[in-house]
Amino acid sequence: MHRFRRMTTLQKLASVHASVHNHFNLERHLVDRQTYKERRSAASAEWQILVS
Repeated sequence: MHRFRRMTTLQKLASVHASVHNHFNLERHLVDRQTYKERRSAASAEWQILVS
């Protein structure tokens, strides 16, 4: 927190980071490779729809 000059800047970054992390955090260690790849592809496709 010491690197941010304003608390609002930190809050904006934390908000965006949380959204992206929650979208792409697929907990790889809990699923097999095929399931992980399917979920990753679905997350990437959804992300492309959101940003375009």
